[in-house]
Amino acid sequence: MQIKKNPKSNLENFSKIFMQIGLVLALFVTYVAIEQKTYDKTYGDLAVVSMDAEMEEEVPITERIEPVKPKTPPPPTPEKIEVVEDEKEIEETVIESTETDETEAVEVEEIVEVEEAEEVVEDVSFMIIEDVPVFPGCKGNKAELKACFSKMVQKHFSRKFDAELPNELGLSPGKKRVFIGFKIDKQGNIVNIQARGPHPKIESEVISVMNKLPKMTPGRQRGKPVGVKYSIPFSLIVE
Repeated sequence: MQIKKNPKSNLENFSKIFMQIGLVLALFVTYVAIEQKTYDKTYGDLAVVSMDAEMEEEVPITERIEPVKPKTPPPPTPEKIEVVEDEKEIEETVIESTETDETEAVEVEEIVEVEEAEEVVEDVSFMIIEDVPVFPGCKGNKAELKACFSKMVQKHFSRKFDAELPNELGLSPGKKRVFIGFKIDKQGNIVNIQARGPHPKIESEVISVMNKLPKMTPGRQRGKPVGVKYSIPFSLIVE
């Protein structure tokens, strides 16, 4: 069975009317709010305040405390003065005169001469010496004299050393190093020759060869002749 609705009870038929009524009410409320008048409030006279009476301020009573002053120390006791009688003799210091008379002989003590100790300058390295030792025949400035000295020592060693000795000693083939050191003393002589090599006989041969070096012009440090230490390595090739 189908239920039938009354057309009067359907509220959707009155939706447009309700919307129009709502718009009219909203416009009416807006109009009334705009047209409403406001008035300024009025106030009565204020009471008169009397300021004739002076306000009395209570000042607290404070006590001033003065700082305690330190007591001044008593004056020092005067020194006791000793009274010396006139009869008592007082010793006076006699100052002798330093003036001399022309006739008086003046004794002069013997003057002893003190010999100044000669400044001992130790041996200096060939690399830092001021004036290098000069190999006979070398000329030029300090750098050239250094290079010439090393070149002539190497040339002397190559000429005088027995090149067959390493082979005769049965050393293994290859390059062998020999280190040589000596000193050129203050007179230019070659002294304190030292050698270090692969065999004692080679070291003896090297010392013998270095002893045959000519006499040099000695090196100088601060203008005085000094001993100069020199060292150089050599290479021996054993076949």
